Amino acid sequence: MTDREFKKMSIEEFSKAADVYESDQAGVYKMCKKDYPDVLVELEKEDFTDLLDCGCGTAPMLSLLTDKYPDKKYTGIDLTPKMIEAAKSKNMPGVELVVGDCENLPFEPDSFDAVICCQSFHHYPNVQDFFNSVHKVLRPGGRLVLRDMTSTSAIIRWFMNHIELPIINMAGHGDVHVYGKDEVDELCQKAGLDMELFERRGFFRMHCVARKPK
Repeated sequence: MTDREFKKMSIEEFSKAADVYESDQAGVYKMCKKDYPDVLVELEKEDFTDLLDCGCGTAPMLSLLTDKYPDKKYTGIDLTPKMIEAAKSKNMPGVELVVGDCENLPFEPDSFDAVICCQSFHHYPNVQDFFNSVHKVLRPGGRLVLRDMTSTSAIIRWFMNHIELPIINMAGHGDVHVYGKDEVDELCQKAGLDMELFERRGFFRMHCVARKPK
């Protein structure tokens, strides 16, 4: 499929999911909730003022963050207009919500102390553009916190990427690629980010932290 076809498929998929994304009827999307506690713990380690949530969906992470750190400034971006519409309906104070492409973040350089991305970047067909764009918008010393699917086994990742994902695509899901540690490290290096942590946590879960050098 082309890049445009992948993105169109993701928009269609998450337009259908927007109304139930945070409900008990969310289906497979309920697994995303398992990422939130680890992201919160990671963010507790260092102070931040401005945070960007890439692929924010209906903004469940931003809801948690505004409750915990109400004095911070938050921005969420998502490719799917209906997701942003649902997020805006929460009327969260101090939160800017933008329809946009995470491969080309529409923000000024050095705008954020932290960027988070949960279960989103495996949907990006031009993933290096995402990492490059994160480097642009992060302030020197700022962090990228990634949560996504992974496996420590190259054989399992091959199966996921060459067998499982094409079947998922036929079912209308815009998943592009499942990444391993070496792949993410290379993406970070090419973007000018230093990967500080990469762990597999729980069931096929990546927990990664990368930093823009000072």
